[in-house]
Amino acid sequence: MIPRYSREQMASLWSEEAKFSRWMAIEIAACEAWTKLGKIPPSALKKIQQKSKFSVRRIETIEKKVKHDVIAFVTNMAENVGPEGRYIHMGLTSSDVLDTCLALQLRDAGNLLLKDLEELLKVIKKRALEHQWTVQVGRSHGIHAEPITFGLKLALYYDEFKRHQERLKLATQQIAYGKISGAVGTFANIPPSIEAYVMKKLGLKPAPVSSQIVQRDRHAFFFSVLAGIAGSMEKVAVEIRHLQRTEVLEAEEFFSKGQKGSSAMPHKRNPILSENLTGLARLVRSYALAAMENQALWHERDISHSSVERVIGPDATVTLDFMFGRLTGLLKNLLVYPERMQANLDSLGGLVHSQRVLLTLVEAGLRREEAYKIVQDTAMQVWKTRESFADLLKANKKVRQHLSEDQIEKIFDLGYHTKHVKTIFRRVFK
Repeated sequence: MIPRYSREQMASLWSEEAKFSRWMAIEIAACEAWTKLGKIPPSALKKIQQKSKFSVRRIETIEKKVKHDVIAFVTNMAENVGPEGRYIHMGLTSSDVLDTCLALQLRDAGNLLLKDLEELLKVIKKRALEHQWTVQVGRSHGIHAEPITFGLKLALYYDEFKRHQERLKLATQQIAYGKISGAVGTFANIPPSIEAYVMKKLGLKPAPVSSQIVQRDRHAFFFSVLAGIAGSMEKVAVEIRHLQRTEVLEAEEFFSKGQKGSSAMPHKRNPILSENLTGLARLVRSYALAAMENQALWHERDISHSSVERVIGPDATVTLDFMFGRLTGLLKNLLVYPERMQANLDSLGGLVHSQRVLLTLVEAGLRREEAYKIVQDTAMQVWKTRESFADLLKANKKVRQHLSEDQIEKIFDLGYHTKHVKTIFRRVFK
């Protein structure tokens, strides 16, 4: 499971203290750049560097009057610096600070999520190797299909989350762009060199072109990637929920000593972690839609995106961070029941081998249509009577004209379905 400190780190990224600390770093870096251009005296810069601080409570008090968070912050920062505070925020617009700060927060959140993802991948790989040869029935439409292994199911998840890892790396790179280009992005009152200095110091890149804001396609992509990850988590959770059903019971969430599943029915052991993940995935998807709605703003900008991002920034990243911890712990402790998997595989009397029977009859000389009818008619009898598929085939005169008993028996060898598992694992895990 993702350690608690990771979740605390993610939450702390979005605290008021963390936000204002980043705002202050941006403002001081801009003053340093102005000093290099000779616009701020070195002595004034020294005072700004030494005396800059803020009080969340004081900022809130000022904001109640001015109704503007950045003005309230700059006012409080200047109060603490003294007369030299007049140089703070010189040439900047509020979005220079807000968007650059948001880039820092989302970049740092993305990097924390990448660490979470790496931990999840380790657990999935370990469980996949553990169950590489644990045979279970594959299902399509929820109905028994052909045999697979539980390890293959996990390998599929591993490969999917590896793709998410690539996407999240790219999204984290693309969100790490800030801007210090002024009121409409023209650098009219602040030269590009200021932006270049600030971005380099903060570890960001300058947006090649901006309006008053960094364009929101970057944010839409970032939150869409988070939604995609949450969707894959839900995919795993839904599978576990099915496998834990009483009638299936091939795998089960760990049920700890003293845990209770129902206030009314003491026997219950419910897949609550998986259900929780399913619900949270719905939230993260909704945040992606909200981010997409933020792309179309009026002209050089309005602030309809601002209220949205104050919610989806912390909520999406904190929620996904929590989901990573939940899913990693769930899979690490997942109870797997190979005997039950085998029992379910055998429950239809061998019908899962119907395709191989079909192909073997075609290879023996029957037309496909004729072979299909023979196999289907026999299979439908198994559905009704639960007799052995192999025994019915052996008793079928048309089948016996083409296949011996030994040939029929060989059709039901599970090894036929697992012969390429090693190859698939090499491809996935390299």
